[in-house]
Amino acid sequence: MNMKTISEVKRASEPELLALPDVVSVGIGLDEKENQVIVVGLAKENERTLALIPHNLGNYPVIVKITGTSRAQ
Repeated sequence: MNMKTISEVKRASEPELLALPDVVSVGIGLDEKENQVIVVGLAKENERTLALIPHNLGNYPVIVKITGTSRAQ
């Protein structure tokens, strides 16, 4: 069985996720049990976008966080 790493899954999914309205980031983080997860950051609550984000990518859970917009300094 050739399972992709979380980095490979994130990299492959990132362009499609970032194309969704209000998605501002895609990263890797930890859940409350310290398992690796893919974290999708939204600028604001968007029910349509939330419905399009999968609960899992590959074998990794996806967590959505409302992060707001970010500005380069």
